Amino acid sequence: MEQNISQRAVFIFFIALFCISIFLAGKLLAPFFAIIILGIVSTGIFNPVFKVLSKKLRPKTASILTCILIFFVIFIPVVFFFGVLSKEAFNLYVMAKDAVFSNQLKNLLESTQVLERFNELLVSAGIEMVVTWDELISPISDLGKFVGFSLFEQARFITSNAFNIVIYFCLMLIVVFYMFIDGDKFIKYIYDLSPLPDEHDEKLFKKFMDMAGAVLIGNGLGGLIQGVAGGALFLFLGWNSPFLWGVIMGFLAFLPIVGIGIVMVPSAVILMLKSRLLAGVLVLVFYAVLSWGIEYVFKPKVVGNRVRMHPLIVFFAIIGGLKTYGLLGIIYGPLIATLFLTLADIYFSSFQFMVEPSKVYKEK
Repeated sequence: MEQNISQRAVFIFFIALFCISIFLAGKLLAPFFAIIILGIVSTGIFNPVFKVLSKKLRPKTASILTCILIFFVIFIPVVFFFGVLSKEAFNLYVMAKDAVFSNQLKNLLESTQVLERFNELLVSAGIEMVVTWDELISPISDLGKFVGFSLFEQARFITSNAFNIVIYFCLMLIVVFYMFIDGDKFIKYIYDLSPLPDEHDEKLFKKFMDMAGAVLIGNGLGGLIQGVAGGALFLFLGWNSPFLWGVIMGFLAFLPIVGIGIVMVPSAVILMLKSRLLAGVLVLVFYAVLSWGIEYVFKPKVVGNRVRMHPLIVFFAIIGGLKTYGLLGIIYGPLIATLFLTLADIYFSSFQFMVEPSKVYKEK
């Protein structure tokens, strides 16, 4: 009896020390959490390249060459991207601040006499209220100022902290380098450390890598295609700041329900109000074909059936991720949702019978 109590005390003491060590290790790694996550995700994306190179080269050489490729594929375009984005975002902010866009939109809408007819309907209905274009356009102008200034501040912050960005990117490449070489050892160590059965650990890991692929390869490339195509269309139509609008559409493309329609549909309406009916119809057709092609042709071929998540869950996961974690929420949101859904699936298949013996769950 005394021996059992002694063993229990030793075990409790060990668990307490272990929890403290996990907490302290977490504090040490907390400043680099984003770097580690991005490194792991980048490893999953570029792993096929590493595997091809490692067939002909030593693992370290293949890992170095893959990291160099990541530098040229990601870092160099991002530097150019933020340079142009900063300029066009500032131009949008100035136009919104000086009421250039709102005045143009007001003059355009006044020519349609839609609001006058609406006010006449209010009077005939006995409603003593007059709606003006200034009241309707003011929120749009404020939104333009907010979006332009926010994007400009983000781009300016990144360009002004270029040295830190370079350091963080190099740290991410170090994570990628060692994940390519020793990734299997890290994964096995985590499996051994986890109290869950290996099949559950493998399920969690596979779901995470599949979701990372779906978000960054499927949605990322899909967003890139839609952003470039949308920006090129706006450039062809003579819109101001086509690069900025392309960037906005590229990010909106991550949202599965509304997507680039938030920009495309109002643009088509404005063109039609300007008596450019053919151009407006062209934008709508372009939007429909592009969205349909990406959603039902491109993504299924790239992502396949690896990830099955309801579009509404993806929508709120991305919106909530952006609100909570900023730009990286595009990645964190779906990954957190994947963690919850995978754990719920494991609970249903392996643990629910302990709580509700009458329920039998069949994994889909």
